[in-house]
Amino acid sequence: MARAGMERWRDRLALVTGASGGIGAAVARALVQQGLKVVGCARTVGNIEELAAECKSAGYPGTLIPYRCDLSNEEDIISMFSAVRSQHSGVDICINNAGMARPDTLLSGSTSGWKEMFNVNVLALSICTREAYQSMKERNVDDGHIININSMCGHRVPPQSVIHFYSATKYAVTALTEGLRQELLEAQTHIRATCISPGLVETQFAFKLHDKDPEKAAATYERIKCLKPEDVAEAVLYVLSTPPHIQVGDIQMRPTEQVT
Repeated sequence: MARAGMERWRDRLALVTGASGGIGAAVARALVQQGLKVVGCARTVGNIEELAAECKSAGYPGTLIPYRCDLSNEEDIISMFSAVRSQHSGVDICINNAGMARPDTLLSGSTSGWKEMFNVNVLALSICTREAYQSMKERNVDDGHIININSMCGHRVPPQSVIHFYSATKYAVTALTEGLRQELLEAQTHIRATCISPGLVETQFAFKLHDKDPEKAAATYERIKCLKPEDVAEAVLYVLSTPPHIQVGDIQMRPTEQVT
């Protein structure tokens, strides 16, 4: 069903990183349902290809275009934006969804784990943001939108040592989004920047974080009624559907039963 306010985005292009599952897949599907062309990227694209086929068979008005990209590799990101430029003119919406967590604590974590989180959660997001802005600027797109899928961990530090470094990267996303808003204003554009910060969402996140203890991971989602990826996708649609003169800075959302 067409959502009020989304008409102006029809047939325009959105890039969604980390679109192979969870929040990214839900966002990609929601945008295709609204008639957008969506480039969904991830390191492996099998799931995105399946989702693209589902969207097509469902008769959604938009199109999902799978693209393999290792976001920890800057050359891969630059190559992806170059391909989008040559094949689809450029990006109008950039949704920086890809993120990762490793169980590396501050007192005993591995440097490689810290670097992996920083590279994806901070640097890749910043590179995609820069390239998306340049894509908009060179085509005189003045009403684009950059949305960072952040986390409530970017606003408070939970008492769980395995996600303290992850939380630090999400605090960086909070700062980067506000800095981006200020720079876009200084550049005299009407391109908007928004954070969406969900709490506990039922995805594969906990299973990747606790990969050696699947029972603990499963219990994470059983103790309360969690958010669903579709709930976050709804927040994305809300942000995009607001009139161009409205700047939504940050949506903080969490399960009603979540304590912190």
